[in-house]
Amino acid sequence: MSDGVVVVVGATAGLGKEVARHYAGADRDVVITGRDEARVKEVADELGGKTTGVALDLSRPNEIADALRGVGDVHRLVLAGVQRDQNTMRGYDVDAAIRLVTLKLVGYTEVVHALMDRLRDDSSILIFGGLAKEHPYPGSMTVTTINHGVDGLVRSLTFELAPIRVNAIHPGIVEDSPFWGGKTEALDGHRARTTTGRLVQMQDIVDAAVMMLENPSIVGAELRVDAGWSLPL
Repeated sequence: MSDGVVVVVGATAGLGKEVARHYAGADRDVVITGRDEARVKEVADELGGKTTGVALDLSRPNEIADALRGVGDVHRLVLAGVQRDQNTMRGYDVDAAIRLVTLKLVGYTEVVHALMDRLRDDSSILIFGGLAKEHPYPGSMTVTTINHGVDGLVRSLTFELAPIRVNAIHPGIVEDSPFWGGKTEALDGHRARTTTGRLVQMQDIVDAAVMMLENPSIVGAELRVDAGWSLPL
């Protein structure tokens, strides 16, 4: 079976938006989400096809079930919503940490919980993490922690939801993503530390994401897509 909705949570910008664009272009029924209702509608119109939008805030998990109540049977679920913070041990911001942990771990989990009665045995779920889990940087205290938590969430969901497939993708530095726009010097430094001499492109992540969502034998995987950033030169 291939009918059913593709839900992309966190699809008003960046990688989530590009994954949604792929499925919209394949004439699938796509539901995208974001915090701002006007922005969600704008992006849904831009993606076109059979794309609709739902406004929800992952950091307010008690409201997620109501926001998703109108979504039909879910064939593919992508959890890509993210919010960056700069949180160090010395200058630890408790409120920012609580928001980010809630958004990524509790919010993601509640999305799955809210949609459980609409997931099928042939559904698949893809959770976006990131390689800050292996490469801490100044200010990544919470980001590094939650991206390790993504791997734990994949293992738990794989056990709890079998035979539904659950996987994680951990992108490295994505050169043409909105976050890295204009940061030429930093990008050159990261590129020099990859074994391939290049940085990841957004299309690389979309291709990998679609493979993990569609391949029926990829289960419980935590895929690193980083152009060799994590490998020794």
